[in-house]
Amino acid sequence: MLAVKTIRAKSVLNKSKIFDYCVNPFTGCQINCRYCYARLFMKRYSGHKEPWGEFVDVKINAAEVLEKQLAGAKKGVVWISSVCDPYQPIEETYAITRRCLEVLAVKQFPVNIQTKSTLILRDLDILQEFEHVEAGFTITTDDEAVAKQFEPGAPPIKQRIAALKKIRSAGIETFAFIGPILPGNPQNLIRYLEDAADRVLIDRMNYVNTIKSIYRKLGFHREIEDRYFDETRDRLIEELNRRGMKYEVFF
Repeated sequence: MLAVKTIRAKSVLNKSKIFDYCVNPFTGCQINCRYCYARLFMKRYSGHKEPWGEFVDVKINAAEVLEKQLAGAKKGVVWISSVCDPYQPIEETYAITRRCLEVLAVKQFPVNIQTKSTLILRDLDILQEFEHVEAGFTITTDDEAVAKQFEPGAPPIKQRIAALKKIRSAGIETFAFIGPILPGNPQNLIRYLEDAADRVLIDRMNYVNTIKSIYRKLGFHREIEDRYFDETRDRLIEELNRRGMKYEVFF
């Protein structure tokens, strides 16, 4: 049972270490990825007793607060989102992300959207209003069974890739984020992404003991070793080069 609470945020446009700013329309995330770094601290930060993935605070006034903050902000890239999926299922009901995008489009702040949800297709009309926008999906493996174990609330991989293709065909820059690198076939994954992503980002991410224990419980022991990540990275790069695709590697 999902615990939902509407709250009034004091600030939604915050500084980011990755982009200039980040906007998180929600606290909590229904996608409930087992490897998510946010689950390690956001539960404590939010004060919730429910397990991660079973609560969401909806920032009901996010668009209004964002509009006020943008009025005095220096123009820079806004990342949506850093500690939640902006298109998790509850967004379909509240449309907080959509309303924030409408505000950003008026001010023409560049936007980078990262999600695992095909609900982003609902907002193609707004995305096409931006002069500078990039939309991407986190796609960590080609293996649907593995993805389901680690990303229980996310749509199937094939649906994500199909959505990415639709976004690209609408003239919007797209990316695929392979992070963390989950067990699977690297060559197949790149083959699937070839006609969907303008660029591919690869990151092993940081694996604290809590995350490593999840891998072990699922029977993935070799897959948390440095050698595995290095080998898989090299296989990904080899296939990307073979297909002439753009990419960035962060480890």
